[in-house]
Amino acid sequence: MLRVLTVALCVVALGVGSIAGPALWTRWMARDRVLTLAQAPARDVAIIYGAEVYPSGRPSPYLRARLDLGAALYKAGKAKALIVSGDDAASHNREATSMKKYLVSVGVPAAKVVEDAYGLDTYDTCVRARDVFGVTSALLVSQRYHLHRAVATCRAVGVDAVGVGDVSVKKTSKRWDEFARRELGANLKMVWDLVTSRAPVQEPPSDAVKRALAA
Repeated sequence: MLRVLTVALCVVALGVGSIAGPALWTRWMARDRVLTLAQAPARDVAIIYGAEVYPSGRPSPYLRARLDLGAALYKAGKAKALIVSGDDAASHNREATSMKKYLVSVGVPAAKVVEDAYGLDTYDTCVRARDVFGVTSALLVSQRYHLHRAVATCRAVGVDAVGVGDVSVKKTSKRWDEFARRELGANLKMVWDLVTSRAPVQEPPSDAVKRALAA
């Protein structure tokens, strides 16, 4: 009986550690780097993470809040160019294309918006920002609960990142807490991706960000 109990406790400890360890590391990597719009430093580039786009091409409330925050950073002079990163496949309603259209509709010049069509998840967006677009420093724009993982991932792959978080949708969304809890599992995937150096969709280096900054 004692042996069974010992094994059970070890299994529980291992399970707790596998969840708590990545979560604590993520928080440590993002310490003092998840800020508000007013607190955000000026950087050349802000990266806006994709989220659900409706079949009509209209961004979901979560995505619209991210885009509005990105546009505010640009208009405040805190970002000179914006990367919109999402899954641009037809099955995902052309996330990156739809994100750029929305930003242009709220007054951001099209020449200042760069589309990353293969930002399939947070890790892919960070690695592609570095390898495809040559980004070494950036503001990251998403909901606040997601930004600790986003900042940690970008920093781990060599992008000096600061997060600017939206909390506005928390007031109207019934799923905020659910999405926040999902971060525990997402942290495990992040660690796996980093340890294995998983390769995202490969493309030749692009000067799109350089051109956007010069426009």
